[in-house]
Amino acid sequence: MAGPKVILIGAGSRGRDIYGAYALETSKMDIVALAEPNDQRRNSLAERLKIPSNRRFRDWKDLLSVGKIADGVIIATMDNLHVEPAVEFLKAGYDILLEKPIDRTLDGAIKVYLYAQKYKRRVMVAHVLRYTKFFRKVRELVWSGTIGDLIGIEHKENVGYWHMAHSFVRGNWRSKEETAPMILTKSCHDMDIIYWIIGKKCSKISSFGNLMYFRREKMPEGAAERCLDCKVEDTCPYSALKIYLNSKTGWPQNVISEDLSYEGRLKALREGPYGRCVYACDNDVVDHQVVSMDFEGISVSFTMQAFTFEMDRRIRIFGSKGEIQGHFGKSEIDVLLFGKEKEKIQIESGDIDTLGHAGGDFYMLDDFVKMLEDPNYESISTSIRDSLESHLMAWAAENARLENTVIDMENYRSENIDKVYKKIFGEES
Repeated sequence: MAGPKVILIGAGSRGRDIYGAYALETSKMDIVALAEPNDQRRNSLAERLKIPSNRRFRDWKDLLSVGKIADGVIIATMDNLHVEPAVEFLKAGYDILLEKPIDRTLDGAIKVYLYAQKYKRRVMVAHVLRYTKFFRKVRELVWSGTIGDLIGIEHKENVGYWHMAHSFVRGNWRSKEETAPMILTKSCHDMDIIYWIIGKKCSKISSFGNLMYFRREKMPEGAAERCLDCKVEDTCPYSALKIYLNSKTGWPQNVISEDLSYEGRLKALREGPYGRCVYACDNDVVDHQVVSMDFEGISVSFTMQAFTFEMDRRIRIFGSKGEIQGHFGKSEIDVLLFGKEKEKIQIESGDIDTLGHAGGDFYMLDDFVKMLEDPNYESISTSIRDSLESHLMAWAAENARLENTVIDMENYRSENIDKVYKKIFGEES
């Protein structure tokens, strides 16, 4: 393979299906070492990438001990395992591509940001929506003044009923204590897109939402702890049998088991977390939430809704001369200038746009490669500096929801960054 040398930490769904696939399909970067605690995942991906046995590690700390062997690092571990490797690889002189969220805590996210500054390294965060043709076109229309002065935005994330059940009721992101609140784990993408389109920082934020439906008291009569034992499974839209025991073996089916045969998936539903009744899980993240934001006079509303048929994002942007209506799932943008005919823009798709996040994953990796090839490249679309803002917005929204208050973002921002700064440099002195 050609291109810069890269270390991959984590061979789960993202590590295998996005970062490994990019290296194999484009040959633009060479993954020369891999750290992954799961033996089957590690060796399976390493074989495909032709990584020698002495560059396969169970623990990233063992990999780090061999010295600097690459130009950059991709950290694709679970959310709660981002900060320590990020900090240590920054100290070792690596530039980093880090999965979002930066960390499951705000303090952890700020810590990575401060260490990147301290060691003068570049950290790119995987806010992939910025790289999609759709959102780039939306931003271009706003910044070109097509609809005049920007007045407000309505943005909605339709999570999708089955996606909610898979990831946020049964799955890895079901618990805010184990990972983080849903406004961060799912919707920091949306906080980031709103901030990126507007181009200025949020000044005030409030939020409402709760976990209303996926609770034990909503369990239907005749339901069981597991879908395989349930008398009313055939009438339940959230049935694990419907989601996982079908002809598909991609995502999300490939998350529940390494063995994707029917028997392997059946065993996973019988024994693992993905076979549980959605009303009998240990989930506690919200299933709907609204966030209201002020950006120095520009008003923004964001809605995260689990109970939708589509898994999609939609946006309306209001200006003094017209509005923009965008449907991400259909790659359609309508420009409605006041007093003129509607203009429909269909975002044309190439081969890459059929891949993860409408091509955003691979376009992001192109930018990562460019960053590694050019030591002076600072035009990163998803820098740690910018990405930290979406995390501050997400945590402020969660605090506002829990405290039933409006948060002043300037104070919130400075207080939290100053607190972590003093803690870090107090420990190091």
